[in-house]
Amino acid sequence: MKSSDSWSTATRIFLGFRSESYCEIEVSEGWHGDEGQTGSSLEMHCSSIPPLNPVLPTPPPRLPHTDQCPGPLRVGWAGLRKELTPLPTPLLPSGCKSASDSSKLQQKRRGSQRVQEEQRSPAGFPCPTAESIPELRRRTAILPTVTLASAGEALGDGVSAARPAARQSRSAADAERHTDAQGEVQKLEEAKILQTSGRWHDSLACPAGRRQGQAQLPGWLSDWFQRGDKNQDGRMSFGEVQRLLHLMNVEMDQEHAFQLFQTADTSQSGTLEGEEFVEFYKSLTQRPEVQELFEKFSSDGQKLTLLEFVDFLQEEQKEGERASDLALELIDRYEPSESGKLRHVLSLDGFLGYLCSKDGDIFNPTCHSLYQDMTQPLNHYYINSSHNTYLVGDQLCGQSSVEGYIRALKRGCRCVEVDIWDGPSGEPIVYHGHTLTSRIPFKDVVAAIGQYAFQTSDYPVILSLENHCSWEQQEIIVRHLTEILGDQLLMTAVDGQPPTQLPSPEDLRRKILVKGKKLMLEEEEEEPEAELEAEQEAKLDLEAQLESEPQELSPRSEDKKKKPKAILCPALSALVVYLKAVTFYSFTHSREHYHFYETSSFSETKAKSLIKEAGDEFVQHNTWQLSRVYPSGLRTDSSNYNPQEFWNAGCQMVAMNMQTAGLEMDLCDGLFRQNAGCGYVLKPDFLRDAQSSFHPERPISPFKAQTLIIQVISGQQLPKVDNTKEQSIVDPLVRVEIFGVRPDITRQETSYVENNGFNPYWGQTLCFRILVPELALLRFVVKDYDWKSRNDFIGQYTLPWSCMQQGYRHIHLLSKDGLSLHPASIFVHICTQEVLEEAES
Repeated sequence: MKSSDSWSTATRIFLGFRSESYCEIEVSEGWHGDEGQTGSSLEMHCSSIPPLNPVLPTPPPRLPHTDQCPGPLRVGWAGLRKELTPLPTPLLPSGCKSASDSSKLQQKRRGSQRVQEEQRSPAGFPCPTAESIPELRRRTAILPTVTLASAGEALGDGVSAARPAARQSRSAADAERHTDAQGEVQKLEEAKILQTSGRWHDSLACPAGRRQGQAQLPGWLSDWFQRGDKNQDGRMSFGEVQRLLHLMNVEMDQEHAFQLFQTADTSQSGTLEGEEFVEFYKSLTQRPEVQELFEKFSSDGQKLTLLEFVDFLQEEQKEGERASDLALELIDRYEPSESGKLRHVLSLDGFLGYLCSKDGDIFNPTCHSLYQDMTQPLNHYYINSSHNTYLVGDQLCGQSSVEGYIRALKRGCRCVEVDIWDGPSGEPIVYHGHTLTSRIPFKDVVAAIGQYAFQTSDYPVILSLENHCSWEQQEIIVRHLTEILGDQLLMTAVDGQPPTQLPSPEDLRRKILVKGKKLMLEEEEEEPEAELEAEQEAKLDLEAQLESEPQELSPRSEDKKKKPKAILCPALSALVVYLKAVTFYSFTHSREHYHFYETSSFSETKAKSLIKEAGDEFVQHNTWQLSRVYPSGLRTDSSNYNPQEFWNAGCQMVAMNMQTAGLEMDLCDGLFRQNAGCGYVLKPDFLRDAQSSFHPERPISPFKAQTLIIQVISGQQLPKVDNTKEQSIVDPLVRVEIFGVRPDITRQETSYVENNGFNPYWGQTLCFRILVPELALLRFVVKDYDWKSRNDFIGQYTLPWSCMQQGYRHIHLLSKDGLSLHPASIFVHICTQEVLEEAES
């Protein structure tokens, strides 16, 4: 047959919208007379301009994204079998001798079109934006989604109608090839793109770290492998796997474990190597609760489209108006497939990656940054504070060390305490006076503070000096402070003018302030010696009276009878600029005689008494003056009080024994975890208002009360309580504790799950009513149930109500010392609702 007998035909069919483009497929089929072969090709065209007189299949489909669009995408049927690899020489429409001729013909058919410039992805097609998503939702709502197989059928019909009658009776082989081509299109759709096992531009379903076909073990997973590989031969026998299951806190039926082992052992060597171990681990870490959630929002159960993911973020995660922008960011951040990123879809792997990330954490990532106003007066902030910072043990025989200051400053503490006494050779020393605690040179303490003060935070550090030194050694104190700290030490007012209010943390960046006694001016009432003595007497009398502290436990009371009165050195007094320590007598006395730059200290017992008797006055006092609360002298074991009740009254510096881990330090760390961990947290507005009537014992919140609904769903890789016992498997339960004003303090817990610390499932819902959420802290505690004795602590996480994210969230557990227990976590759903007035009444 001669070439003149060759023919070709082209039919263009409108398929629908992809992103913000109109898409058509042009089917070309023809006969090459010289070669005696038939052939066919596809061309996909996408444009922001609608097609002229489109031929519509019934019903019109929505196209998936492709990484070749817009512009012609020529894909032959044979190419479809090879994962959409373009044919090297596609057939051209009749009358065209080259691809350029074909392009000209396409432009002629569509007429003169002016294509607007659009932002395009790396693949070249328009990227959806937050603004375009509502319009995209409107457009696609009227276009039923069909499979590409339906499009293939429409294409076949169109081609048949346009085909010359002489060529209708093509060979059976040609017909079979045409049928195969349609089948390939259908297979591509049924594979749901992201789950196909082939390669299309990149590995479409490949989890992060495995795109090259080589298993890459994360560090912690590699550690498990090394621990399980007892003979260190790089492979694991079933016996080693059984031992590993115990180490991983998994109790599993031996038969089931062996079945998983055999499935993973693809080499049939009787052992697991790297990639096989990864598959074995994946079989252990299947998350059916996450799969169920994913399928709830996914129309095909295989991927979340951009709009489906936006729906999830709005409906469940309560992301509001920012959900559209956020969806695009999260897909780009957590979708492991490059093709998925280009197509703006999220696979199950990407969805789980998001839920386990900081974005899916219960703690709002925004609150990890410096998000609060730092320009308000110091008294408007809670300040992370330490008591007897030099001690790393108890209060009677414990060790004094500069390490105490280093640890405190590194964890964000901004107020440290220094007890200074006369030392040998004229050098002041730091220790807990008249006890058996060890002694350290004052100059070493100052050097450590100078070095570590601003490693964690740039905001001011307060030195709370307890000065017990003679005049001569006070001068040495001044010399060390000025010479070692240099420009870091604040020695004058920030603007050089008499202040009218305390400066802000922002005003005092990278400055160290001295808090202590200051010589009085002539017009003030008391002499400095009398004031110093009055402060000491008041402190001792309060502790003796209110805490019934035995006199033998108060060596300073004996000391004051023996030692002459201390005289304050003017040079040391001059270093106290803003934080002059004064004795508290009453709130009325403070209002009438004190100034904003003066600060009082309260024992925990005195502070509790004041809150109970005059809580509203205490709140008002703290709106204009700083208060410091310190633990009772009876806490010789360095135990801590609950700081929450003092924060409720607006007390700024609630000093903690930071060397003692436990519930109280969990609350302290939880509050100051926010605002970039800078050590300053802005108090709620009703604790900053001088006219506030808020009473922490009888609170009436200026806002509505809230109902908190927490569904505790599951746990992941909870650590064993006792690592020395390989056969011990935990029986975990979850307790949720609320701390805040007294009516809000409560706790509830789930039942325990027997013998499963690896992937326990609870699925239980807890409900709380919170009167003053602005002051509430939530503490999630996982414990190991023990019917014989007290439940053992496994892990915890504490955060402020204001930093809590709603929706499906992971809570990444911390140890008793506040260290990460990664990858241990619990999976929850959080929902808050405003209490209706009828229900509240």
